[in-house]
Amino acid sequence: MVFDKDSVSVMEEKSCIEIKERVQAYADSQGFVLNPDIEKLNLVLKGLHRNVTKHGAEYCPCRIKTGDPEKDKDIICPCAFHKDEIAKQGFCHCHLFYKT
Repeated sequence: MVFDKDSVSVMEEKSCIEIKERVQAYADSQGFVLNPDIEKLNLVLKGLHRNVTKHGAEYCPCRIKTGDPEKDKDIICPCAFHKDEIAKQGFCHCHLFYKT
């Protein structure tokens, strides 16, 4: 993973690497692949990191939190909608997971 050192802290980069390892393992277990566009992939990973830091969970950075913990658990990555989205359009809403 390559980040612009001016735009991310060491802690953020470490967190993004850990998130990438987790989502990569999930993708592998489900027969998906991660977005091959490294810049777009890094944007999603940074968004997940930001949501962990700000909200305490890996909420999908492309969806809006409602503030209702019960509803918002559906948008923790991988969100409740990603499999249907991948089946219909070949990728999830935030372009993290793709059909192989």
